[in-house]
Amino acid sequence: MMGHRSTGFSEPGLRRVRDVLARHVESGRIPGLVALVSRGGETHVEAIETMRQDGGPSMRRDTIFRMASTSKPVAIAAAMLLLDECRLRLDDPVESWLPELADRRVLKRIDGPLDDTVPARRPITVRDLLTSTFGLGMDMTALGTPIMSAIVEQGLTPDLPEPMPEPDEWMRRLGALPLMRQPGERWQYHISNDLLGVLVARVADQSFETFLRERIFDPLGMTDTGFHVPADKLDRLPVLYAPDPQTGQFLVWDDAEGGRWSRPPAFQGGGGGLVSTVDDYHAYFRMLLNHGMHGNGRILSRPAVELMTTNRLTPGQQAARDAMARDNVHVSFGQGQHGGWGMGMAVRTYRGDYASIGQFGWDGGAGTSTYADPDNGLTGILLTQVGMSVPNSARLIHDFWTSLYQAIDD
Repeated sequence: MMGHRSTGFSEPGLRRVRDVLARHVESGRIPGLVALVSRGGETHVEAIETMRQDGGPSMRRDTIFRMASTSKPVAIAAAMLLLDECRLRLDDPVESWLPELADRRVLKRIDGPLDDTVPARRPITVRDLLTSTFGLGMDMTALGTPIMSAIVEQGLTPDLPEPMPEPDEWMRRLGALPLMRQPGERWQYHISNDLLGVLVARVADQSFETFLRERIFDPLGMTDTGFHVPADKLDRLPVLYAPDPQTGQFLVWDDAEGGRWSRPPAFQGGGGGLVSTVDDYHAYFRMLLNHGMHGNGRILSRPAVELMTTNRLTPGQQAARDAMARDNVHVSFGQGQHGGWGMGMAVRTYRGDYASIGQFGWDGGAGTSTYADPDNGLTGILLTQVGMSVPNSARLIHDFWTSLYQAIDD
């Protein structure tokens, strides 16, 4: 598909993108993939090889993937809509809607016992949730501490064999734990994004998914995006593999038939629960590049998009974000080294690789990568079904972006 002359990309550059993607698949480490690149009105899609490691149906443009953490940049739009409508304010305490988070206690030491706490200096605000600084998160620098163990044991994260409980029970369990940090003190990953889904549902008085569908997905034509895959579309959902870190052997983490995404979940997780396609995500990121406009209609206000897609972290909050990227490079395989964080997504604040400053988006542990670059008017989406238990999909993602930036034709 990537053949004819375009105003946005060079032909040799697009051939190199295709060759790089094909090389990763031919290595045997990636069964198949779908990639979309667009710039200046030109869109090119590659669907390479098969949906299973042992063959099976071919990858197609409309193959549905588990978006994992690339759910975050899309799910955040629901909260931004409520800000636009003044149903939420940035510095309102969240406890009016989330009473479970009133009167917080904070650990004296990150590795201390759960009952060794001090009172929170102030209430948790909407801004704290939007910027992932409310005081709890998946802190990779604190693995093995009592609080991190409790978060996992209580089923507050989606990476476990058993699914997360329904939102009110999830909130009850969350409310029983102390915070790791004072509200607003440090950037911490993930939990705030799931929490925002509960907040949106309570403010809007409808399920998180219903609100997203009515206000974001339907207006953008995102017909294949949601928190599960209906039965009549399950043939478009590939197996998700989490290869064995020692041997690299393909292990099935989630199957299509009877798998986690084959039925509606108890918890609609804005942090990692969406399924989608390259075209659905392209519609969303193109709307962000268009400052909130889709065709002649407005989805989000320009200031809401600017808040989401520019760095929101103070230098103090930033330190933790840098530590996650720099000190866990062996865990994240180099993903996450962008500098800043906006709302629900990374924002590049320095030139650390081929991508421009201002590029925004995120990657997912199921082998997904979704970014837009305002400087170049560029969108890139790469979807695989190989989880990041091994570096294979991360290396593919790196090579995709390196080759894509070389393909820019000006």
